[in-house]
Amino acid sequence: MKIVIRVTTTPGKCLAFLIIAWISALSTFPAIAQPRRAAPAPVPDAVVMPRPDEAEVRRAETLLASFMAGLGTEDEKLFSRYPFLLEVSPPGINTAIIPALNPRFQEKHKANKDVARGGNIDVLFMGDSITDWWRTESGRYAGKPVFDEYFADMKVANFGIAGDTTQGVLYRLQNGEGEGYTPRAIMLMIGTNNTRTNLAGEIAEGVGAIVLDMQTSWPQAKILLLGIFPRSTPDDPVREKLAQINSVIARLDDGEQVFYRDIGDIFLDAKGEISTDIMSDRLHPTTMGYRLWANAVNDPLREMLE
Repeated sequence: MKIVIRVTTTPGKCLAFLIIAWISALSTFPAIAQPRRAAPAPVPDAVVMPRPDEAEVRRAETLLASFMAGLGTEDEKLFSRYPFLLEVSPPGINTAIIPALNPRFQEKHKANKDVARGGNIDVLFMGDSITDWWRTESGRYAGKPVFDEYFADMKVANFGIAGDTTQGVLYRLQNGEGEGYTPRAIMLMIGTNNTRTNLAGEIAEGVGAIVLDMQTSWPQAKILLLGIFPRSTPDDPVREKLAQINSVIARLDDGEQVFYRDIGDIFLDAKGEISTDIMSDRLHPTTMGYRLWANAVNDPLREMLE
């Protein structure tokens, strides 16, 4: 059994911890062409993750100490040998809101910047591989034939990058991909790649930070914010994590500039399973999956352009 109590510290103490953690992390990476000490991006109030104060932290520590004192000898030996199984563990920095680009994505980032500088963009698709592969021409994940059928008449820039995260999108928007054009409509879905390393609340903050950045940069643009698509099997804990994220980012819908839509059910059968005909790896849409997606967003996107 693993019992982890996740807490945070007061703002002052938390900041000191974050700075130390950030500097330490940077020292382990090779030099890359991006700021070495990017500041956390601002997060909309609607998606700020609740964090306990110092008094709550102390109470959690007291409760844990009381619990430990009541353990039998064998249990005490277990947790003495493996203290990380039962601890008050303040989370570190929310990496989901620290703009940072994976060094492997520099070439794709440069290509997107070249498109951005060219302007003439009415619609922006932003995201990870699920968005990126609207450009795939053949194979099981071929989204381009569907894109050409539904969206070829629009001036679309697809800035999806396979493998990207919320912090990657923040970096890209702030370093060239958010300049040189003014989109009228944006389709955004991001966050599934953060699930390996971030809490649901942290990922929701990352998505919120991106939406806020877009609202600030393009106040006239309409944003179609999609709930993160379901993945894996119904009993996989990642399903619940994605549902938690989506329930929070849904609060960003203001009915004026941001329009949240969760279309995930179109990929599921009555038992919540994902057919391999729709997502062959239960993560990335097949051509059939892209067609379902296109059908669900075509009208909303066109209405945003009117």
